[in-house]
Amino acid sequence: MINLVVRILLAAGGAVAALFVAEDSPNFGVVQGMLSTVVLVCVVGIIVLWRWKKDE
Repeated sequence: MINLVVRILLAAGGAVAALFVAEDSPNFGVVQGMLSTVVLVCVVGIIVLWRWKKDE
């Protein structure tokens, strides 16, 4: 299950990273990891705000 979540995050990060950096550049993995972290933070933030809105 965790493996699936990590794969989805890396795929999303790779899709966004491909817009800014060429896939064959040496630092593509670093950019992909950073953008995957940003995607994760955005998803967690949306979930928290959504649950916060439901409680009011």
